[in-house]
Amino acid sequence: MAIDNAALHQPAPMSFKSAKRKWPPELSILLVLVGISLFFELLGWAVVGQSFLLNTDRLIVMILQMSVIGIIAVGVTQVIITGGIDLSSGSVVAVAAMVSASLAQESGYARAVFPSLTGLPVFFPIIAGLLVGLVCGLVNGGLIAFTAIPPFIATLGMMVSARGFAKWYTHGQPVSMLTDQYAWIGSGVMPVVIFLVVAAIFHVALGYTRYGKFTYAIGANRQAARVSGINVGRHLIIVYSIAGMLAGLAGMVTSARAITGQAGMGMSYELDAIAAAVIGGVSLAGGVGRITGTVIGVLILGVMTSGFTFIRIDAYYQEIVKGIIIVAAVVADQYRQRNRRGG
Repeated sequence: MAIDNAALHQPAPMSFKSAKRKWPPELSILLVLVGISLFFELLGWAVVGQSFLLNTDRLIVMILQMSVIGIIAVGVTQVIITGGIDLSSGSVVAVAAMVSASLAQESGYARAVFPSLTGLPVFFPIIAGLLVGLVCGLVNGGLIAFTAIPPFIATLGMMVSARGFAKWYTHGQPVSMLTDQYAWIGSGVMPVVIFLVVAAIFHVALGYTRYGKFTYAIGANRQAARVSGINVGRHLIIVYSIAGMLAGLAGMVTSARAITGQAGMGMSYELDAIAAAVIGGVSLAGGVGRITGTVIGVLILGVMTSGFTFIRIDAYYQEIVKGIIIVAAVVADQYRQRNRRGG
């Protein structure tokens, strides 16, 4: 029987399963985004007789609203990849908003928080807001690294303390009369630009630098990372500090966009950021996740919120559905983890 040598060198046919593994990990999440968008488009015509996707103003407002959540979610993503969690980011937003706004009040404003510091160059409130977030993140990371307190407890304590500090800072009074230079940070498409720049920076940092390799290694197996020479404690402090600083940046953008600083800002933002990360494929078990997936997760949350408002569904129903989606995303993550361990 003759042997066909050419046939021996033919590549084996690729199975559907192996081909699926070559797909970008965010492709399935992107398909979910497209599906949800089309669902609201059809529902819009059926319920209100209008297009959801073709309304440019509505889409712009949606992206602007979600850009602040996106900035926080970029930091939260890195924390979750290490196997941790950050519940304090919403409260850090409030503290940073209050502190930075108090240093950005117009010159000569008699009721300013610091009358002698009005009219400062915009550089000062920006640095102050970033430092506030950095310090909060540093405290979170230090507690987790040096006291072995679970991240849930450490950041929960910061969440309560930071919110209390934001209320104490001006005794519950809003901070108003902000300079035009500071308000520019939150004007127009600037929040979106800031979000995209932050996402791009940390996409590169996680995917192509030693910082990213250490972050994934700690989340995948902390003990193995320690044995391989990674200073786990120091790296956790860096990751939580970055997450805190990004929450501080989000606080500045929030107060600049509203042209006021209020202690109630950032309420539940941490939950939206965590939800966006998990929906975007970041595993709560650690070691898995990408910034691109988180960006898509942010867009999914934004489309859902805008879509429900568009078809006139009450806000409390929106919260119920959002909670269900978060639980479903976590269940899907657990299913993926079981399949990965089984394979």
